[in-house]
Amino acid sequence: MGIQNTLEGSNTEIPEIGALDVDKIKQDFPILQRKVYGKPLVFLDNAASTQKPLQVIETIQQYYTAENANIHRGVYYLSELATQKYEHSREIVRRFLNARSLKEIVFTYGTTDGINLVAHAFGRKFIKEGDEIIISEMEHHSNIVPWQILCEETGARLRVIPMNDNGELDLDQFRNLINSRTKLVAVVYVSNSLGTVNPIKEIIQSAHEHDIPVLVDGAQAVSHYRIDVQELGCDFFVFSGHKIFGPTGVGVLYAREEILETMNPFRGGGDMIKSVTFERTIYNDLPYRFEAGTPNIAGVIGLGTALEYVENIGYEWIGAHETEVLQYGMNVLSEIKQIRFIGTAQKKAGVISFVVDGVHPHDIGTFLDREGVAIRTGHHCTQPVMDHFNVPATSRASIAMYNKKEDFDALVRGLHKIIKVFS
Repeated sequence: MGIQNTLEGSNTEIPEIGALDVDKIKQDFPILQRKVYGKPLVFLDNAASTQKPLQVIETIQQYYTAENANIHRGVYYLSELATQKYEHSREIVRRFLNARSLKEIVFTYGTTDGINLVAHAFGRKFIKEGDEIIISEMEHHSNIVPWQILCEETGARLRVIPMNDNGELDLDQFRNLINSRTKLVAVVYVSNSLGTVNPIKEIIQSAHEHDIPVLVDGAQAVSHYRIDVQELGCDFFVFSGHKIFGPTGVGVLYAREEILETMNPFRGGGDMIKSVTFERTIYNDLPYRFEAGTPNIAGVIGLGTALEYVENIGYEWIGAHETEVLQYGMNVLSEIKQIRFIGTAQKKAGVISFVVDGVHPHDIGTFLDREGVAIRTGHHCTQPVMDHFNVPATSRASIAMYNKKEDFDALVRGLHKIIKVFS
């Protein structure tokens, strides 16, 4: 089976395969040098969270040891320095996404937080009883539950784009769902449990033909491919730092400035105000009116370093390497007759989900751990996906730019041992 790694909205040419110096990259990640139960760590759980390069770790250490101060409020040196670095990260993110303005970059605590922000600040204002929100069958719970809560509060209705047994969305059915009551489309770019790369640009264009805004969950896309929000044309785009070699507890919401201007704040408190009296509060300018309270300052600064790290390596090289490793993984795993793949879309990125006849995924994960191989087992916060394929859980191997073919060789050796034990 051939796997394509191209994303709509990317004009990047893929270079010759094998050009990425993975061994050199791995040296930047201290945790990849360690052993687990006396065996070299093989980390194949990158869809859950990527490891952190030394450059990001040192950036965070530098902040706490030499720059620690609250931002936006102080006139002393450390506060001004921390503010400068925090806002410089905002500019890095703007360039990274090719947003038009710094006003369109809101720092959040992650993808989940960004989606909840939109559900509250946009949804509560513009979505009413009888309106409809379209999501897809392959969404992460973070792109289901906030909309369910909103629907319960407002009387709106949630509509779901179905997928086929390859794990691909039915775009004809999607277009049939659109009607005059549709007020928002919220869909994942790359499925965290299947690896499917959705035709997101086509989805956005179809929605915009009816003047319907689109939110894109980009958590699984950002570490693999260059994102250009202007070329995609999306209205909202959310991602998490920890999915792209950055810290946990920090993320980004991109939203078109003209939409943000119409939205009410999600949280109230410090830093999102211009003035407060008991009679009236005047909110701050964009994007600060959506950033209440002291943020994860070190995390935001570390995120900036992580994005620069990825850009310095180059997405064209990352894409070519990951495609080769992913294809190799599919090939060697398919030689195990007891394996059944869950999600076989033509366009896949970074993820291989599978079940093994006669062995529960949790047993597989526990056994592989003793072999030094880290994978994820469970429903991956996509229980409707598991229901579609009639499985309680899957085993999921997910790659990043520092993974090699040898990592899948180790996975296969462990699986053969497991099958022998359970046969």
